Amino acid sequence: MPPMTLQPLPRGLIVSCQARPDNPLHGPAFMVAMAHAAQGGGAVAIRTEGLADVAAIHAALSLPVIGLIKRDGRADGVYITPEVVDVTALVSAGAQWVALDATLARPETELRELIAAAHAAGVGVLADLATVEDAVRAVDCGVDALATTLHGYTPGTRAEHRGVPNLDLLARLVGRFPQLPVVAEGRFGTPQHVAAAFGAGAHAAVVGTAITNPREITRALAGAVPDSP
Repeated sequence: MPPMTLQPLPRGLIVSCQARPDNPLHGPAFMVAMAHAAQGGGAVAIRTEGLADVAAIHAALSLPVIGLIKRDGRADGVYITPEVVDVTALVSAGAQWVALDATLARPETELRELIAAAHAAGVGVLADLATVEDAVRAVDCGVDALATTLHGYTPGTRAEHRGVPNLDLLARLVGRFPQLPVVAEGRFGTPQHVAAAFGAGAHAAVVGTAITNPREITRALAGAVPDSP
């Protein structure tokens, strides 16, 4: 069971401030600026990747930080906070919540170990999921909140990726697990998407690219320019 000191997950808009190494905005200075802007706009928490960004945002802002680490290379494809050492490092960097891949791709014994490590450190676990079946096991293992983050990105759900949020999965999780906060994440990018998420019962909604990735925003807008007058 999680400790009594666990910080509740705020209700509202969570902004994902992440930039891969090939992004011009990669690095703590840029992500702190993004996080400040998000806080000013009404975000209730920041989701961010990497120890440097977690530490910098935690030091600069009063908002809770949901931290994660992405690492490729595992045979099972698990890359969001793959190891127990990642959990402990994120906590040391200042994360109040840890997000991790809780899909069935991850061995159950390992999932339980990561959750136990987070709870021992006094932080909550946000389970990034792709299916209801993932959620059933994650809840049994003791996670503190559920997110639709990985739907459309796992081998079993990739064919269902249609470029829009999966409100059906969101509503099914809300109905199945009323005792836990359910977070809408994955292709939520407009005010209408956010409103629909809360209409489906979401506790919070995560928006990333549509707020904090100017390159992709520009690419989408530039793609609307016709080839010729």
